[in-house]
Amino acid sequence: MSEQDSTPQAVAENAPVEGAAEGGVEQTPKETAAAPAGTPAVPVASDHPDRWGRVDADGTVYVKTEDGERAVGSWQAGEPVEGLAHFARRFDDLRTEVELLVSRLASGAGDPKHALTSAKHVKEQLAEAAVVGDLKALAARVEHVLERAEAGMEKAKEAKEAARAQSVQRKQALVDEAESIATESTQWKVAGDRLRQILDEWKTIRGVDRKTDEQLWRRFSKARDAFNRRRGSHFADLDRQRSVAKSSKQALVEEAEKLVDSDDWGPTAGRYKELMVEWKAAGRAPKEADDALWQRFRAAQDAFFQKRSEAFSERDAEFSANAKLKEELLAEAEGIDPSTDLEAARNALYKIQERWDAIGKVPRERIRELEGKLRAIEERVRGAVDAQWRRSDPEAEARVAQFRERVEQFEAQAAKARAAGDKRRTEQAEAQAAQWREWLAAAEQALATR
Repeated sequence: MSEQDSTPQAVAENAPVEGAAEGGVEQTPKETAAAPAGTPAVPVASDHPDRWGRVDADGTVYVKTEDGERAVGSWQAGEPVEGLAHFARRFDDLRTEVELLVSRLASGAGDPKHALTSAKHVKEQLAEAAVVGDLKALAARVEHVLERAEAGMEKAKEAKEAARAQSVQRKQALVDEAESIATESTQWKVAGDRLRQILDEWKTIRGVDRKTDEQLWRRFSKARDAFNRRRGSHFADLDRQRSVAKSSKQALVEEAEKLVDSDDWGPTAGRYKELMVEWKAAGRAPKEADDALWQRFRAAQDAFFQKRSEAFSERDAEFSANAKLKEELLAEAEGIDPSTDLEAARNALYKIQERWDAIGKVPRERIRELEGKLRAIEERVRGAVDAQWRRSDPEAEARVAQFRERVEQFEAQAAKARAAGDKRRTEQAEAQAAQWREWLAAAEQALATR
């Protein structure tokens, strides 16, 4: 046996097809390969190879074409029908190769570029292929593959462009966000974490052309560097501020510890309040130092106010005892009667006042009550003394006459100044007359009540 081409793979398919054979011979369903809708069907040559070729008496094998018969090989090893079947199987191998390309393109699993290359290769072989089969149908099928492959390549190109545009858009959005973070964000941890997430997402985006990708990357890298510099500057300033705060709080702690032993309760308590205000205004020191300084400051403050509280408790107990003594003294003072012996009453009151002062302070809420009661007794004695003095005053009448004379004198001066048109001297004289008139009224009242 001799052949014009190498032996193909022995592949055969028996699937129902539509259409007619070469030369008007009608196909049966078994004699054609299944084809997707709208594509030319290719009959299976090995089922009826005699329809597509023949073997002559000297063993030459021919295939039928539109232009007539073409010799495809020679068969000398056996029966002519076997040789014809052999070349038909080789045709079916080609048909199977083309159908695989059709199926892969239809399913979307095949690479359009690879299919185009394979289909072109088959097309180039058909003119001289050593096969027996429906070459016209197979050529049409190959053309169909070429069209589908070119359309698939165009679609793939469009999809690639769309994917590239989407990838550019995604990276552009990430760059815009990174630049916004770089210039505006002060949430340092959150922003830093987000920049790392952007970088991770950036690495997953493919399909951007080199030039655009480099431009976007430079912007992203610049934004990230700007953020890192701004964050570094912020924390450097914060470290300086915390260093200053640490020094300030150290000084406040030292002063607070010096004030612990003070018994000048009011001013010292006020100073502790001022120290607290200054502490809050000083800002935060480094955390460990800040916590340690606060513990010292709070301990000094607590120690002072504990001492003050104990001192106030002792003082309150003393003041309560003093209040009880003053109550007893007031009960004694109530017995003073200036109407019977004024001099004895005055002496008794004087001694009670000395004892009152010697007792000392009482609770603040009792001061007004107790002092009021003592003043009432003092007013009663003082009223009796004043009444006696008025009754025994020999100069009362002379004083009344003197005051009346002064009133008349200043009234005359006012009248004279008014007649002269001297407003200033008039007002002065009238004011002096009014003052002496008040004193005259008081003197007359004292004289009348003697």
